[in-house]
Amino acid sequence: MRAARVMTALAALSALSALSGCASGASGSYVRGAPAASAPASSQPGVAFRSPQVMRASGLDGVIGARAEALAHRFGDPRIDLMEGDARKLQFASDRCVLDIFLYPLEAGSEPVATHVAARRRDGSGEADSAGCIAQIERGAP
Repeated sequence: MRAARVMTALAALSALSALSGCASGASGSYVRGAPAASAPASSQPGVAFRSPQVMRASGLDGVIGARAEALAHRFGDPRIDLMEGDARKLQFASDRCVLDIFLYPLEAGSEPVATHVAARRRDGSGEADSAGCIAQIERGAP
């Protein structure tokens, strides 16, 4: 009987965890990318392409819409460079903040570009101003 309660609790936690990912959001405003004329295939077989939301906020000029090479040229080598499917995450840091830049293709088969950024304080005490973090990282870039 106790094992059944534990399994039920684990199943409920798992469901809540999955739902919380759907409900989470980030500050800033977003503009949906241009819809595709039809549902072209993504780089993953059997998965239809879905255009990403593109972040629109002040202070992100030259970052949003940039390709990975341009970002690396501007900020230096990323601390983290992750690929998952056709998405990419680059992470840069200064001594005071960490900047995550998320890149997605705007059209099926196109090269990923920066569509979203997230900045946080390096000491883990919360969010940081994205534009201020960008400026800090640029000052430290070679």
